[in-house]
Amino acid sequence: MKTFTTALIATAVLTVLTGIVYPIAVWGIAQVIFPSQAGGSIVVAGNKVVGSSLIGQNFSSPRYFQSRPSAAGDKGYAADNSGGSNLGPTNKALIDAVKLRLKNIVESNPGTDAHQVPIDLVTASGSGLDPEISPAAADLQIARVAHARGLSEDQVRQLIAENTRPRSAGIFGEPGVNVLLLNLALDRTTGSHGDRAAGSRGGTPGT
Repeated sequence: MKTFTTALIATAVLTVLTGIVYPIAVWGIAQVIFPSQAGGSIVVAGNKVVGSSLIGQNFSSPRYFQSRPSAAGDKGYAADNSGGSNLGPTNKALIDAVKLRLKNIVESNPGTDAHQVPIDLVTASGSGLDPEISPAAADLQIARVAHARGLSEDQVRQLIAENTRPRSAGIFGEPGVNVLLLNLALDRTTGSHGDRAAGSRGGTPGT
């Protein structure tokens, strides 16, 4: 009986500590030290929530930089259904999808050769919600966006630089360009409101 009582008390104490006290403590500390990250890294523009800097969106307008393709959900970019296509490199469906994406990119970016297209513009990430593209993928789209916006290519290139994340500690990982933040920077630069980045969802999401 004594052993049972001791075990019961230990279970109750550990339940309170690990199931209530610890989660509340971690949540409270996060709210104080990292309030933005703890809140989901929400991005607000024009007093409206337009997305999260951690979750990719689909952009189809030529005025915006396009995100990495997505296989999350039936139409892609479904934040509540993160995942990849699980298709192997020899799968015909994947090969056809990559060919179609490549064709669309070359056609929408005049003067681009198929061999210049970075792989992250034609393949989806494992999560399907990657918010970033490579600097090379952003550079490829400069001419199209600059022309559509009436900006110089140097202006657009500077915005890319301002929204590029460097390697962690200067050596880990690869640089990345946050597409949502870059597109919002474009809107601020050209004073665009009716065609705001968060309202440009549409087109044909990646599969």
